[in-house]
Amino acid sequence: MAHPTLFWALLALLLVSSTLGTSDVPFIVAHKKATLNRLKSGAERVSVSIHIYNQGSSTAYDVSLTDDSWSQDVFDIVSGNTSNSWERLDAGGLLTHSFELEAKTKGLFYGAPAVITFRIPTKAAFQEAYSTPILPLDVLADRLPEKKFEWAKRLLGKYGSLISVLSIVFLFVYLIVTPSKSNAAKGSKKKR
Repeated sequence: MAHPTLFWALLALLLVSSTLGTSDVPFIVAHKKATLNRLKSGAERVSVSIHIYNQGSSTAYDVSLTDDSWSQDVFDIVSGNTSNSWERLDAGGLLTHSFELEAKTKGLFYGAPAVITFRIPTKAAFQEAYSTPILPLDVLADRLPEKKFEWAKRLLGKYGSLISVLSIVFLFVYLIVTPSKSNAAKGSKKKR
């Protein structure tokens, strides 16, 4: 008798999950990316870009982005703002926000995810989403200048055997496909 009860419980769970899976709500996914740029003056700038996607099936309204992980003791804002807001983000839409900072102090920096708040028409409370965190940034680190052919040595060491095999195969195919000059000379001579 336990089997029919289990069957009906699984059927009810399936029906409930399918109705929740097709609900008409926005689903916000945000990706935060930071890159370091060393200037000739020795200063270092951090370029931050945040991409906000709406993967849901309805529009998100009153979308607001706040990225407060950049301390004013460590960074100066060069261009842009660390926060922004938009009226709406349609289903399947994308919003992009960028800003640039200049580092003041040397050290390893761990940035927190950005916070995105948005409103759903069916709910009174604002919803929150978080961006992906960034990898630790080694700001103003002492980097040794890379030698000119260092990257070529690394590539050759890593892919050298593959390059040699491909060049042998290419040479073999080239020799098979191209006609030899002696056969071409024999074919062009007229027989008397």
